[in-house]
This record gives sequence, C-alpha cells and structure tokens, in this order.
Amino acid sequence: MLIFKRHLALLSFGVFTLVTTSHASLQACGSAALIVTKKNVGTVSYLAEDCSKNWQDQSIRLDFNYTHDIPEWAFKRAAQHFLKKNVDRYSSDSPLNRITQLYRPVRKGDLYRLEYTASSKTLALSLNQRVLGSIQDSQANQYFKIWFGQSPFNAKLKQQLLNE
Repeated sequence: MLIFKRHLALLSFGVFTLVTTSHASLQACGSAALIVTKKNVGTVSYLAEDCSKNWQDQSIRLDFNYTHDIPEWAFKRAAQHFLKKNVDRYSSDSPLNRITQLYRPVRKGDLYRLEYTASSKTLALSLNQRVLGSIQDSQANQYFKIWFGQSPFNAKLKQQLLNE
C-alpha cells in the first residue's frame, strides 16, 4: 500500500508539473479591447511560445475576459461566419465545428480560453478554467483564423494582438 501511495504521489506531482510547465512556456504577446458592434465587451490577450514567430507555427492561446453578458448563439454564429470566410475548404462537417458547438453563454467576469498545443495538434476550449472540450486534428490551429485570418472578426484587434 505504501508503494502504491508513493507512485500516486509521484504521478500527481508529474501531472501538476506538466500543466504548470505548459502554461509557463507561453509569453504574453498582445492584449486589446474586444469590440462588438462598437461596444467594448471585454479584453483579449494573445500568448505564444515566441511572440516573434508566426502564430501558425507554435503553441498559442487566446484569453477572452468578458465585461458583459453574451448569449451562446452569438458565439456560435460569429465563429461559423468567420470560419467560412477564412478557412479553405471549410464545411459543416469540419472538426473545427466541435469546438464551436462547445460555446456557452457568458456573464460579466467570465473567461474563455482557447489554447492550441502544437506538439499534439490539440485545441481546447475552457470557460472559467473548466475544459469544455477539445479536438486533436492536423488543422486544429486554423480555428484561430477567426481572429488572425485574411478576413478576421476585427482587423484592428488582429493588428493589436499580433503587433503588426
């Protein structure tokens, strides 16, 4: 029993270290107001392994801190619209839609986190530090084209986050 507890403690420590390390390896690159129809509804922060590298070539994260309530349908409608505009050969059966379907309504003070891990090609969506779900796909990072694509959600936001 003592050996089992020791291994469990080591395993728990290893998982904690892994989670801490993955977040610590990202650096803050940019932050901007999140404007929807001329109304500031929060802030967005962009984090990456290396702010000088292209966002498509590394692990990245967007944190959305909301100062207003937003309904679930607004997230889903906007995501689908900008995915269609920015992702080549996007279709309704795209794995990216599994992330879009995870959106929930937010209230003032809520935090959405969208995090891509390049080594595993995994995209995860969290609300208030609770993972809602994830996808593992070779094109998972293309979801960020909603904000960083040729026709982004907001061109000024893209410029501020990527320091272009």
